[in-house]
Amino acid sequence: MLTNQLIQPSLFGEYDFMDIKFPKPQYLGAKYIHGEWITRHIPECAQVVLDAFSGSQSISFLCKQLGKKVITNDFLKFNSEIGKALIENKNEILMPEDISILFSDNSDPKEYNLMEQLFTNIFFVREETKFLDAFRSNIDRLKNKYKKALAFTIMNRALTRKVTMGHFAHTQALVYAANPDRIKRNRSLIRPIKDIFSELISEYNNAVFDNGCECISCNEDIIKFLPTLSNIDLAYFDPPYCNSHADYQGFYHLLETYTNYWKDKEFINGTKRYSPKKESGFETKKEIIGSFKKLFSLSKDIPYWLISYNDRSYPDIQTLVDLIRPYRKVSIDRKLYQTGRGGKGSVAGSNEILLVCEP
Repeated sequence: MLTNQLIQPSLFGEYDFMDIKFPKPQYLGAKYIHGEWITRHIPECAQVVLDAFSGSQSISFLCKQLGKKVITNDFLKFNSEIGKALIENKNEILMPEDISILFSDNSDPKEYNLMEQLFTNIFFVREETKFLDAFRSNIDRLKNKYKKALAFTIMNRALTRKVTMGHFAHTQALVYAANPDRIKRNRSLIRPIKDIFSELISEYNNAVFDNGCECISCNEDIIKFLPTLSNIDLAYFDPPYCNSHADYQGFYHLLETYTNYWKDKEFINGTKRYSPKKESGFETKKEIIGSFKKLFSLSKDIPYWLISYNDRSYPDIQTLVDLIRPYRKVSIDRKLYQTGRGGKGSVAGSNEILLVCEP
């Protein structure tokens, strides 16, 4: 099915967006499993929400479902394309004629050959990297920016499904794809990328909806972006958890390279990660205290803040509370991890922390 679902009004004349299903991500630190817990702390009076480090867009999507105007932002472009496809986009979906264009031959093999050159026999066999280059050439043939964003979003999700462990920080992808035991657990290892993409289309088309607000997706450094914003009611901050080994650019460099399709970068080590990496200011102990101070100072005119962190990360929670208190009253909610599943810093026995900050 290639058409998005029709949202029916309730008996009270309002639209029930909560029945719309968010496509389940496979992303380090995704807040998909914590969404209900986090969003219940959003006050009803908060109508405009900034998701400053939006990642997989799961919290932005929930806020959109709640009828909020959402400004979603991530400094990695492939994540901002998810936001453009599912948060900013109101009604554009991929139709059969769009799929026909995307699955066409490479429109310019001399220009579009980056995946074949970089990643053949590292993550994919040559047939697959050539398909990816052809598909990428045809994304640029689509006329609508939201259709392009959907194409990027679905393809990038197909790639994380195709590769063992769902990331690109290792060089064992093809070894794992030849392992019968792993194939039994994940048939996607041996399925063509084209087939995985095709299977995902309806799931993403059906997640496109209009909540009546002008939501926007941005691709900015949050410290530079905040001074340009006004009239925000609530900010949700989910920065990288320093000291948690959550190297997003190391894990998802291939998706960022595919989306930007760089020709002027150096590609290093066995995984061919782009270099230099972008700097967020939240990933090293040397920088993070200063970055939090800037973040909170620049957010002083936003009434409500929600901040996700982990009690095994740096700085410790008391230090964060002390940095917040000059600006806001703060209370702490926490969830205990029983296993190591859940994302960045989610070691069994650690706690996912939500700092609830109010005027």
